[in-house]
Amino acid sequence: MKIAVCIKQVPARDWQPRVNESRTWVRDEDAAFEMNEPDAYALEEGLRLKGRHGGEVVVCSAGPSRVSHVIREALARGADRAIHVESDGAASADAFEVAGALAEAMSGESFDLVLTGLQSDDQGFAQTGVVLAERLGVPHATIIMEVKVDGGALRVKRELEGGWFQWVAMPLPALLTIQSGINQLRYATLKGIMAAKKKDIRKVAASGAHRSRQRIVNLYAPKKTKQTQLIGGTPAEAARELVKRLRDEARAID
Repeated sequence: MKIAVCIKQVPARDWQPRVNESRTWVRDEDAAFEMNEPDAYALEEGLRLKGRHGGEVVVCSAGPSRVSHVIREALARGADRAIHVESDGAASADAFEVAGALAEAMSGESFDLVLTGLQSDDQGFAQTGVVLAERLGVPHATIIMEVKVDGGALRVKRELEGGWFQWVAMPLPALLTIQSGINQLRYATLKGIMAAKKKDIRKVAASGAHRSRQRIVNLYAPKKTKQTQLIGGTPAEAARELVKRLRDEARAID
């Protein structure tokens, strides 16, 4: 199988975000970065499928030059090669722009399966994989918890609400967005780190033909506020009023 895994570099979870001067994104000059966690699970699933069915795993990412760090990490974990769409604006771009740039770079590869994480840890739109499937012209399924390949077809297990799951059959090629926790992540070994230095990274310049369909107008941290209200009346009246407010206003009880 020829498997593509799309990964994104995001600010580290333990880094305290600081808004830039234009208040449209974070100040990434002094930020620490890491691989998007849902994408790490997609990468692991791709490597496991390669182990069972053979083939190769190609990592695809769009972003500035610093993205090479997570690409090298993916190669050290076992990916065979990579495609890097170089674009300074891709870090804060919307799903339409990122998916368009990735689809353009992947168009000549003829992948059997494309995997992405369910969503990114920074923006969390969960749309890049879905839009990418449309741009590539392949069927897709989201929130995948299990993948089974049988010849030229897939059977995938989707996570639904309320603890329900759904099995879906679909043909190849296809795109899947992987849910975090589908597997146990592996770590790069010293041998893998050394081997990653010799693996190919094909760099592609972003064409600029894909413009974002949305823009961030204002970015700010939520303000913490508190308000105290005194409920009068007899104990029974106060209890009824408290229950009413918890149910109707705070929606803390049914």
